Amino acid sequence: MDRRKALKNMGLAMGYTVATPTLIGIMQSCKGETVMEWTPDFFSKEQGAILTKLVDVILPKTDTPSASEVQVNLFIDRFMNEVAEKEQQDFMKMTMSRFLEKATKNAGLENVTELSSEALEKTIASTLKITKEEETKNGKLVEAFQLALKEGQDATLDDTVASHAFASNLRGMTIWGYKTSEYVGEKVLAYLPLPGQYVACGDIQELSGGKAWSL
Repeated sequence: MDRRKALKNMGLAMGYTVATPTLIGIMQSCKGETVMEWTPDFFSKEQGAILTKLVDVILPKTDTPSASEVQVNLFIDRFMNEVAEKEQQDFMKMTMSRFLEKATKNAGLENVTELSSEALEKTIASTLKITKEEETKNGKLVEAFQLALKEGQDATLDDTVASHAFASNLRGMTIWGYKTSEYVGEKVLAYLPLPGQYVACGDIQELSGGKAWSL
């Protein structure tokens, strides 16, 4: 699969909207901070290291930078810490824990810190490889789980469903953060900071070379 070609032609993932001033502010705050010196705000240090591997599994370095090279891992951490609601934060932590437990078990390891990018890629691939019917069913189970929690009821979520929810959400946020980054916005997507003529209906190949618009 040509991930870069797919990225250039797809819209924003997960239904997220175009970058708002808040999101732009988060991306700006990440600039100049290297991964080596990064201390996560939302995730633990161990989870931050795993997150860096995971975003690069989803969008590895090819003819364009990897996700971590444009600091998508920092973006996700700060979005979860500064923008996400408490319920979203709790759900992210719970599902990430379930996913990492699954990945560790699949790799025959005892500690999540031992997980390699290859092991994480295998777990992500197997977790996301489900039918449309299964995906719809998972979505309904997640909705029921979150509703029960909101109403103060005891609720549980199957490990398989929780792992899929994490992998799916992370994939969407990684693509979203990547498209929001300055480098991708200007160098990979179709970029026109000073729009000229308005074309209500035109051929996308002629207007932007088939790429999605950055702004």
